Amino acid sequence: MDAADGLKSAPEAVGVGGRKHLSSIANHVLRHCSLTLGRSVDELVADFELGLKTAAVDNYSRRLVEFCSLQALQVITSVDLGDKIHDGSLSRFTFDMMLAWETPTPSDQQVTMESIAKEREDRKEPAGANEAVMGDETSLFYSDMMPLLVNEEPTVGEDTYVWFGSIFPLACDVINARFTFEALTATTANRLHYPAYDKFLKEMDKSSNFLQKVPTPTGNELAEDEFILHIEGTAGTQRVVRHIGTSSWPGRLTLTNKALYFEASGKFSYETAFKVELSGSEIEHQVKTISTGPFGAPLFDKGIEFELPEPLVLEFPEMTSSTRRDMWLTLIREVIFLHRFISMYSIDSPIHKWEVHSRIILGVIRLHAAREMLRMSPPPPSSFLVFSLYDELPKGDFVLGQLANNLKETSTITPLSASHVFKGLSKSHRVALSAEIAKEHDMDSSSHEQPLASLENTIEQVRDEAREVTVANAPIEGMKAEGITDSLLVLVGLVSPMSKLLPVVQKITSWDRPLVTVGVLAMIVLTIYKEWVGFVLSASLILAAGFMVWARRRKIGTLCSEVIIDTSSDKTTMESLVEAQQSLKKVHEYIKTTNVVILRVSSIMLAKSPKHTETVMWMLAGLAVALAVIPFKYILIGLMSVGFMSNTRIVKAMSNPQGSRRWREWWESIPAVPVRAVESSAL
Repeated sequence: MDAADGLKSAPEAVGVGGRKHLSSIANHVLRHCSLTLGRSVDELVADFELGLKTAAVDNYSRRLVEFCSLQALQVITSVDLGDKIHDGSLSRFTFDMMLAWETPTPSDQQVTMESIAKEREDRKEPAGANEAVMGDETSLFYSDMMPLLVNEEPTVGEDTYVWFGSIFPLACDVINARFTFEALTATTANRLHYPAYDKFLKEMDKSSNFLQKVPTPTGNELAEDEFILHIEGTAGTQRVVRHIGTSSWPGRLTLTNKALYFEASGKFSYETAFKVELSGSEIEHQVKTISTGPFGAPLFDKGIEFELPEPLVLEFPEMTSSTRRDMWLTLIREVIFLHRFISMYSIDSPIHKWEVHSRIILGVIRLHAAREMLRMSPPPPSSFLVFSLYDELPKGDFVLGQLANNLKETSTITPLSASHVFKGLSKSHRVALSAEIAKEHDMDSSSHEQPLASLENTIEQVRDEAREVTVANAPIEGMKAEGITDSLLVLVGLVSPMSKLLPVVQKITSWDRPLVTVGVLAMIVLTIYKEWVGFVLSASLILAAGFMVWARRRKIGTLCSEVIIDTSSDKTTMESLVEAQQSLKKVHEYIKTTNVVILRVSSIMLAKSPKHTETVMWMLAGLAVALAVIPFKYILIGLMSVGFMSNTRIVKAMSNPQGSRRWREWWESIPAVPVRAVESSAL
């Protein structure tokens, strides 16, 4: 019997023989492993128990499933990986592997069956009513109706999917497996069904085959370890336009794991490609979004600009959003982050470099496959791209650091590493590994258990931090969508409690209650004279901390869960428009006044008016002498006293209004530096 025939349906193999301590699906997987390896189940169990460690006794059944599955997986994936994906044998076996790992014992399987039965009963549906067949060209499972159409065979959970990614990085990478799983199961209650999994692997194979058949950029030879990740601008894809000044040139845009190529469209063929290296240390700061449009007008936010000696501005036209531009920008940054990661963590070994490149290439292939499946609601690209994901997440650099440490501990390319998986998926003869594949490799799961556990702990901490940040930023994201009027109202409402302090300060300094004013002035003078400012600041901080403790004990944050802003107005629309116009005029006056001040100060500094410059020079010299001779605390005491005394009746009676007038006249007599506005071409 052909080994693939035993994988058509797991239920066919249950109930005949097997080991009592294993579930039916686990027995089925062991029998298939024995057929694949040409050895009996007893021989496999004997080999497993020979290397069994004491720590594994508590989880004997699951470890046995792991051992046998990994032995068979090495044989199955050694050749023709794409063909096995196409005929469904690989997806069926690996999915059964995950089911057996998730429910290795009869008790585990019974719990799973009870949960499915309870779910059916809650929905009040017959057991066989939801069977559906998924064709190659029909993305049925990822539509809004999927929860009603999916069949009721056992499904896979998140932890199982992550484990599978840790031993065979085809469907996911252990670094971002949880995020990939969330994206793929968003419409299926976070459970992965076999038809969806099978479709995902087949779409990966299609994407890989398509990218390998893409022609190389005109006038350029790809390096041996350079592979195409994305392409647009061809007959079967959407347009890409390059802007040079007021001119626009459509063309073909190609992204590889090392560079970006743009080929302008000629009359009969493409012109020589313009190449942008993405491995430089400065390129990260030279890529940004930009608004583009016809004749150089910045009308549409759909462009990417490369600030190079020869600038490159690309536009990705589409009707509504800027999804295409964002997709390209994320992929470009992923390649940039890849080279930054290699440089930052000093990854010098060719084996380790190629492993990182293979992980990124596989991540991009997964992204293409997922977006092809989820056309109605495309997943975020960062869920499939390792470096883009952890560049966004808080403390994501911890995960990347742990990844670099784990990578450096690897001395060979194992048969189930990312580089070997990519070689099996790729039919290109250019794939050349930089080291010998390990023919005999101990695949005991305990060999990588410790670094994997450490990595998982770090990833879980990052996910927890990300959830906290998401919750914290939820109100802010709502405010970002508000207009300038609403934002101004929110600002006024937030600072209004602090504005109540201003009348209190004015009342103290106005000498309406002389005893209070004298007491406050005496305290300030004494604090400055005794140099108690540090103690006052310390006391203020202690009071602030005490207020937080009081608010926590009284649960003020729970009682005041939101800030209420009154947006109502008793003015008519016309009155509101007039008020807005007057406010705009005031802002304009403030801007002009600021410009005049800067120009007059520049005139003094540049000695454009010698008389005024000399006056300022003597003033600055006298101030410098005073600061050098008089202790600074006495100067502060003097300034505070003058500030308080300026509001007394005696000072007001003695003040000379001519003094302020003379200062104003002196200021207005300073000639401002003239300003001339010209076009950039006239400079």
